[in-house]
Amino acid sequence: SYPLFGYELTDYEALFEEKLELFAARFRGRTDVFPVRWENRAGRSGYSPACRNEWVPGVCEKPRVRCGQCPVQAFVPVTGETHAAHLEGRLVAGVYPLLADDSCWLCAIDLDGASWRDDVAAVRDAARRLDVPVAIERSRSGDGAHVWIFFTRPIAAEIARAVAAAVITEATAGRPEVGLAAYDRLFPSQDVMPKGGFGNLIALPLQREARGRGCTVFLDDDLEPANDQW
Repeated sequence: SYPLFGYELTDYEALFEEKLELFAARFRGRTDVFPVRWENRAGRSGYSPACRNEWVPGVCEKPRVRCGQCPVQAFVPVTGETHAAHLEGRLVAGVYPLLADDSCWLCAIDLDGASWRDDVAAVRDAARRLDVPVAIERSRSGDGAHVWIFFTRPIAAEIARAVAAAVITEATAGRPEVGLAAYDRLFPSQDVMPKGGFGNLIALPLQREARGRGCTVFLDDDLEPANDQW
């Protein structure tokens, strides 16, 4: 790990801190809690809120009590160390895009399946026709992509999702006979925060282990990994 504060930084550490600041500025969501990926011995995997009380005997009552309703929540907030650990491969973190006031800093279009490359290209071209800047990231599985839309301030999730929906509509209008078979869902999936929940999560990009497989990386116009990810 890299100490980030409190002493004179080397050039490499200063560059790493600059990257962390850029990463945090783009992939904003809830800061009081974040999801972390787990995998058990049986090969099952998923995400749970990072919590200091997770599986503590006599305290944590999962799965009987859901994390959102747990009376002894001790969620770990998002920090620079969270992002550093994700980028360095010490954990796989996600983000909850929907904020408590039903706004969000970003929206992402999820596309998965055999036609993902053609469909992503159609969505990208549609976004350009609508003057909506997007960033395309190959998903963790490698069998799809996320088309990210970033906002300069938090806006109502209803509006953010409407912007993404307009891009999808424009994409399908240009190829009505084909459609978007790879389209899965939007992040966030909700206009308002569900009671006792967090809204849906999306995995953060550029995770080290997945990057080694050519996944969670940003793609260029040829849908190949961009030379400079930053």
